[in-house]
Amino acid sequence: MSDIAAPGQLTETTKDKLRQTVARIERLEEERAEIANQVKEVYAEAKAIGYNTKALRQVIRIRKTDRAEREEQEAFLDLYLLALGEI
Repeated sequence: MSDIAAPGQLTETTKDKLRQTVARIERLEEERAEIANQVKEVYAEAKAIGYNTKALRQVIRIRKTDRAEREEQEAFLDLYLLALGEI
């Protein structure tokens, strides 16, 4: 703990920068929570329309993955399921 300065050793500039950093993190956390609520609402709307939200979440996850990486994962999945007698 010798690397941590005592509160009395911090300059006003350092304290201000710390306050700004904490405020920025808190603001971003609030924005993230709001976005998460909006995503939740969109999934609820999709469910009300009749979409399968579990499949929709999987589509979103798949679209985030690089095509080559996704194809490699699918190949391994098929191989493992075949080895287990599932397909």
